[in-house]
Amino acid sequence: MLRLPFLLAALLALTGCVRRTILITSDPSGALVYLNDREVGRTPVDVDFVHYGTYDVRLVKDGCEPLLTSGDASAPLWDTPGPDLIAELIPAELHSRIQWHYVLEPAREDRDALLDRARRFRTETTTPDEAEDAAEPDDEPES
Repeated sequence: MLRLPFLLAALLALTGCVRRTILITSDPSGALVYLNDREVGRTPVDVDFVHYGTYDVRLVKDGCEPLLTSGDASAPLWDTPGPDLIAELIPAELHSRIQWHYVLEPAREDRDALLDRARRFRTETTTPDEAEDAAEPDDEPES
């Protein structure tokens, strides 16, 4: 009878663990990566994580437009509630690896186009009263 608890304890000591990583790559490579506003490295980068779900992703690289997006880390079947209890008992290291790839666009250097986009955005997001207050000053001073 004393052997059963000892055997159970020995089996639990031999159980494996699960390693969860996200591999983030970009084209071009070398972009600085932020996950949920935490800097994690430059692409290609492997990031360990604990919880599955949706992550905010930001990639920044000189000469490219910054990319603000999200990435979904979905659990494999063996790491969902229920089967994960059995998977944890396997005396081996299990690895859940998720891959995200992003393509960065070259930076737009056209200053006039940038100002036009800013004016359109301001018009779309302000009320008529705010638009009058934010109107651009005339080039010639009033006398």
